[in-house]
Amino acid sequence: MSLFKDKKIPYLNLIPIILLSLILFRIVYHIELVTNALSIFISYISSFIWAFGIAYLLNPVMVNIEKKFHTKRNLTLLIIYICVLGIIVFSITILTPSIGESIRELTVSTPEYISKTRIWFYENMDKVQLLDKYGITKYLDETTLTLMSNLSKYLNTGISVALLTAVGFTSSFMKFLLGFVVSLYLLKDKESLILNIKRLIYAILKKENADGFIKFSKEANYIFSGFVIGKFIDSVIIGIICFVGLSILRIPNAMLISLIVGITNMIPYFGPLIGMVPAFFITLFFSPIKAFWVLLFIIILQQFDGLYLGPKILGKSVGLSPLLIILAILIGGGTFGVLGMFLAVPTMAIILLIVERFINRKLAEKDIEL
Repeated sequence: MSLFKDKKIPYLNLIPIILLSLILFRIVYHIELVTNALSIFISYISSFIWAFGIAYLLNPVMVNIEKKFHTKRNLTLLIIYICVLGIIVFSITILTPSIGESIRELTVSTPEYISKTRIWFYENMDKVQLLDKYGITKYLDETTLTLMSNLSKYLNTGISVALLTAVGFTSSFMKFLLGFVVSLYLLKDKESLILNIKRLIYAILKKENADGFIKFSKEANYIFSGFVIGKFIDSVIIGIICFVGLSILRIPNAMLISLIVGITNMIPYFGPLIGMVPAFFITLFFSPIKAFWVLLFIIILQQFDGLYLGPKILGKSVGLSPLLIILAILIGGGTFGVLGMFLAVPTMAIILLIVERFINRKLAEKDIEL
């Protein structure tokens, strides 16, 4: 018996590798089925994803209130959720009708705005004799006519898509409400949940590996929370300043433009440019002169954000060079769209942290100092 017991079966250690390879092959071969199943699974747990996101955003507020005022958890959550509900009700009753009216007015008045813009363009081009001498005026007239026609078509198409998307808003809103309620319980039992997760990690991993994983998780949380929450606050402030400034300049659709500028400002570097383009063209239909002032105002506003407000709020929570930020945005946007552009920056910071730790460990093993 001992002879067979001591004798090893050849290639036994290759069995797990072969099984894993077969599983990966089946997954790649049926990638569409896997993707569909994954999307269905995500739709089922979307309420919990909303809950985690809401709890993650509100957790710093809860922690700060409890530290400064020494309030009990239930009272803290009551204050926070009453304020959040107030903001939601204000958005639904005040902001949403105003934005909807701006979109409706823009849709109805698009032909009139295009006609006014063409007339203004023709009148001003006729005054420039030098351009007319070389046939540039005629070329610009034809190009402008084509551009305005296409722009009207694209604008109407975009608004139609937005209205069709709004039809499915009810389902998403219900998931958000359920996630909003579940987030309350996540925050209430936060310490208990974190403790159970730590117990699971230490039960699965070795102590030194678990310690390293917990430390890395805290650093990743610092990077993500610092960027996401800081950028959210920064974008809200920029949206408010934009609305006040455009209202003073008497720009039409100021609420809609400010919403676009605030949302797109969440995307680093490219966000201001993305928000500037629709803001300019929306105003261009009403008045080319006002469109120029809108463009100038948004440029000044984004410079203020980039040079002063952004660094004040975000600080060094990410710590990436501009080159790495641009690279992260391009990769994230090309892979996952707008959401990928937003989350690419903190994700790149975490990847850089992992790579830096790996390099430092390898250099230390080789006793190399650089």
